Amino acid sequence: MHFRKIEIIMSKQFSGLFILLIITTLTGCRIKYSFTGASIDPNSKTFSVKEFPNNARLINPALSQSFSEALKDALLSKTSLALVNGDADLNFEGNITGYTIVTQAIKGDETAAYNRFTIQIKVKFKNKQKKEYDFENVFSAYRDFPANSEFTSIEDALMADIIKDLTQDIFQKSVVNW
Repeated sequence: MHFRKIEIIMSKQFSGLFILLIITTLTGCRIKYSFTGASIDPNSKTFSVKEFPNNARLINPALSQSFSEALKDALLSKTSLALVNGDADLNFEGNITGYTIVTQAIKGDETAAYNRFTIQIKVKFKNKQKKEYDFENVFSAYRDFPANSEFTSIEDALMADIIKDLTQDIFQKSVVNW
C-alpha cells in the first residue's frame, strides 16, 4: 500500500514535469503557429497586397480585384496579421499572366468534349523578417468544363473556384513554407 502512494506521487510529478516541459518548449519557440498551419515569425505583424494587374491576353475586368481581395481575405482569416497599405512585414505583389480556355478532350467525331479554363498569376513575395522565404513564382490553377456549355454562364463560378485554389497555394507557399 505504501508503494502505491509513491507510484501515484511519482506519476503526478512526472505528469507535471512533462506538461511544464511542453509549455516551456512551445512558449520558447520564435515562430507563431496557427490551426491553419501558418508559421509566422512573431515579429511579423502586418502584410500588404498590391493590386494584381491583368496582363493576360484575354482579360476579365473583375479578375484583378477579385483575386487581390481574395488573397487579402485568406490572409486576414487564417493569420493574426493586420492588413496595411504600403510596406509591411510580408508583401505580396505580382500580375495576372494567363487567362486561357483550351480544348482538353476530343470526342470520337473530333469535336471538343471538354475545355480547360486556366488562370496563371505571377507572385513576388517579400518577408522582411525571414528573407530566405522570399520568392517569385507563377501559380496556376484550372477547371475543366463541358465544351457544349456556354462559358459566359459558368465563368464567374469557375473563376471563383480557381481563385480559391490559387490563394490557398500562395498562402501555403508564403506562410506555411511548404
